[in-house]
Amino acid sequence: MSALEVLVPARAVFHPVVDLDTGNVIAVEPHTGPPAETQPAHPAARPDPVTDDLWRAVGAARAAADVGTHLPLTIGLRAETLAHGEAVLGELHQGLADAGRRPSEIIICVTGGFPPAQRQAVTRALHKLRRAGYPVGLGGLGVAHAPLDLLLDIAPYLIRLDPDLARRTSSDPRRSALVTALVDLAHRIGTHVLAPGLETEAQVLHLRELGVRLVQGSALAPPEWRPGMRVTVPVIAREDRDPTPHGIDLGPRVSEFTLPAVTMPQTATADEVLSALNAETGTTSVVLVDEHQRPRAMVDRTRFLLRLSGAYGHALHAHKPAARLADVPRLVPRTVPAIAALRAAGRENDRVYDDLVVTDEIGRCLGIVRVGDLIRSLSS
Repeated sequence: MSALEVLVPARAVFHPVVDLDTGNVIAVEPHTGPPAETQPAHPAARPDPVTDDLWRAVGAARAAADVGTHLPLTIGLRAETLAHGEAVLGELHQGLADAGRRPSEIIICVTGGFPPAQRQAVTRALHKLRRAGYPVGLGGLGVAHAPLDLLLDIAPYLIRLDPDLARRTSSDPRRSALVTALVDLAHRIGTHVLAPGLETEAQVLHLRELGVRLVQGSALAPPEWRPGMRVTVPVIAREDRDPTPHGIDLGPRVSEFTLPAVTMPQTATADEVLSALNAETGTTSVVLVDEHQRPRAMVDRTRFLLRLSGAYGHALHAHKPAARLADVPRLVPRTVPAIAALRAAGRENDRVYDDLVVTDEIGRCLGIVRVGDLIRSLSS
């Protein structure tokens, strides 16, 4: 029996990933260590670093399942762990599946030193994760020994700044210049930037001015935060902020506006979808996917809730497939220019503001694009 099969999550903390443009929580990063009962007192008897890393990753997914969140997760793994190849990837995939999560719902964020001797093995592992449907990210950018050309080789969904670098940009012009360069690079290759560890409103405002849209930290949520609780977004209250920070050209690419989607199996009942929408008021849609992560239906929050709230609506639909109350998803390949996606959104008058579903080259759901984001960017 695998050690991961008997894992019981330890005490967990949760960090929301906040979209500064909307003020919504779009993903959750759970953190947990191996259970106390699995940590022998004698150092020699403790699990090796690879097992410990897998414990933490799978434990984080199970902790998220325990609090019932349907939001996408971001989970960290060391590059040295991935370098061990097929056996480790198989155990990771099985552990996350046992926690009730599909690959498209988990962003695997890779950290570590990326030693040259392991570069090829790590790159292979990241490509396999992507082929399996996992969005991948690179962590510690700005201080980690991650070769920049790795960004081109693996086309990450996001790059995660080093927390100390993110915090110090507001007081250090040189570090601010470094983050500006990384943000510009990310925009050019169609990747998101996540700034973690922000502790003050000034840090949040400054990072937004540099073009960073996704943030984490105690400035937005207290240590006791749990999915479903509110977050504080100081930048939303700023009326004088420039919608195109520092004149950065965000470019007309759908990939720059793609946010993690809340996905559920196409067999999900209306009651299950209702629970997901009630848990997070910022969730605008739920994508119903098949076993290959291909979108089959789109549940729009407003229309869905209106249908359920009508006379006998809940009684009629609660235990039946949510797909009965869903619409055909409006699909846009990730390579489509943003202006073309906006035109596609305008073809149906009654669904102009419905979320668009972004797909990869084989039709799997990569996330959603909110039409309002496209309008704001392209009209500025």
